[in-house]
Parts: sequence; structure tokens; C-alpha cells
Amino acid sequence: MPTVHDLDTPSVLIDAARAEANIARAQAHADKNGLKLRPHIKTHKLPYWAKKQVAAGAVGITCQKIGEAEVMADAGLADIFLPYNILGRAKLERLLALHGRVTLSVTADSMETLEGLATTFTDAGHRLPVLVECDTGMGRCGVQSADEAVALARQIDRAGGLAFGGLMTYPAAGKAAEAEAWLADAKQALAASGLACERISSGGTPDMWRSSDTSVVTEYRPGTYIYLDRYQVAKGVGTLDDCALTVLSTVVSHPTATRAILDAGSKALSSDTLGLADFGELPGVPGARVTGLSEEHGTVTLSGDGKLRIGERVRVVPDHCCVVTNLFNEVNLVDGDKVLETLPVAARGRMG
Repeated sequence: MPTVHDLDTPSVLIDAARAEANIARAQAHADKNGLKLRPHIKTHKLPYWAKKQVAAGAVGITCQKIGEAEVMADAGLADIFLPYNILGRAKLERLLALHGRVTLSVTADSMETLEGLATTFTDAGHRLPVLVECDTGMGRCGVQSADEAVALARQIDRAGGLAFGGLMTYPAAGKAAEAEAWLADAKQALAASGLACERISSGGTPDMWRSSDTSVVTEYRPGTYIYLDRYQVAKGVGTLDDCALTVLSTVVSHPTATRAILDAGSKALSSDTLGLADFGELPGVPGARVTGLSEEHGTVTLSGDGKLRIGERVRVVPDHCCVVTNLFNEVNLVDGDKVLETLPVAARGRMG
């Protein structure tokens, strides 16, 4: 069996046991609180893990792009949610074809998006569920009020080939309570207008752990929970020992006693810090932080008792694992130093 010592650097390592444990933990929390889990594949982009998530109890998966959904459908995933405004004839035709293959649902937050869906999906015997996307504080997509949600839901309900599927949001981090109140008001407004709202879908890994069995949310779409990263650790979701994804790198230079250089720069670790002060840390090397990135160089600042040597291989826990996955064509499932399997990142680069 190959080992990590046989891999070139930089490479992505996925601790298989940690990822499995993270899947089980989240599913247990969802089950305890009466939530349906619909994991977002943006973090791993792998049918391998999507199937593991469904086998553990997830009701289906979430994809952000049609191309990602097509990859997952080809691999046998049968229930897919696309919480994204789909616009343009080419995309709508692909969406229609996908609707013929899997159980599909989508979102809309405007009449323009809805008109394209209504024109494309006309079969009253096989309606496409459309959820209304709601801006509950994130400041991205979504209707701005409960009244707007009701108005759009009514239009969906009137379209012959569409069905009102509920409400969807991606709340601002740390503002789950505000999102809860917004969605509760919208649900009440829908009921007053005669529209049932059986599905309310929310997302974001950190706030999932604050959910309870009294929440108006019925479905959760966590992504990062499967691997975790330094941002999630900072938010209290887990510890470094729970982080499944690391980037294997080599120390290629050591210009000063407190500065070393890795062969993993922004093209391997990403410059997306999510507000953290640096770009990653080296488990097992006390005080070692990745404090700077250029394209192919990662600067490690050493403090305390941490020591490195030129040629040494190290593992880096990144700030944001989702974007790191998207930088590599393949990842390596590992058990300690053993490489169990090397998998292509199948949905990477799939657009639409």
C-alpha cells in the first residue's frame, strides 16, 4: 500500500476516519433535532463522499452549479437541490434534462428567474419544486420581505409546470436567531395567504449546531462540516484533531531561524482567510503559522519551540477547506501515513 511519503507535494490529504466521524456527528445532531440533512457537495465535490452522506441518513444533496449536479446524477445520486437562480436558455435546457433523471428542486428570488422556469417546465404531471430564496441578513440573493416571498410563491403556485416548494435561505454567520424570526414571519404570511410551507431550508455549518427541535427550519445544508478547517475551529465547531483535510507540503527554504518557505502557496492553500489573521497552521509544530502566500510559496513564521528543516514534509490545516478542494484535480484518502485511495475531484471545474 502506498504511503504519503510516495506522494508529490503539494497534495491534499483527507483523513478518512475523521471525515466519517464528522458525517456521523452531524447526522446524529440532525436526527436528534428533527432536521432533514441535505449536505452541500461544494466542500468535497466527490460522489464518493456524497454517497457516504446519503448512506448515513441525508435526504439528498445540494449542488451550486448544474455541472456539479450532472456529475452527481451520473454517479447515481437521486435527490438534488440547486439553490441558485438559473437563467438563460442553455442552462434551462440542461436543468430540464436533469429534471427527467433525478428528483430535483431549485430556487428563485425574482420574476425574471421564475419566468424562465415557467416557460421551460410545463408538464403539470411532473412539476418542478421551486423554493423562494430569502435574504435573512446575508445581503446576497433573496427576496427582502415576507410580502415579497408570498407574492413570488403565488406566482410559482400558478405556473402549470412548477410547484411552490417552500423557503430557502443562507443566513449570515452568527445570526441564526434573526434568520429564524424572518422565516417564521414569512411562513405565517404564507399560511395567511393559503399557501402551505412544508419545507424551510437553511445552511451554514457553524450555526447548524445551534439548531433545535423548536426551529421553523426543516432542512439544513451544511458543507464544510465533513472536513472542517481553521475557520470552523475558530467558530467552535470542532478542534484541529477533527479537521480531515490537510495539505501535504515540503519545506523548500529556511532563510532565517523564524522563517521557512513551503512549496504550497496561494495556488494550493488559497488566499481566502475568512477573516483569520493568517493562512494556515502546521499541526505538531508548536507556534508554526502560514503568515504569507505568493503563488507558489507559503511563508511559515516560527515561534516558541517549533522547528523545521529543509526537505521536511509537513501537513497544513487551511483556513477554508472548500476553496482548497477546488484547487486540486485529486485528493488522497489516508489512514495515518497510509494512502487508502486517490480520487479525482469529479465536480471540480463543472460550470453552469
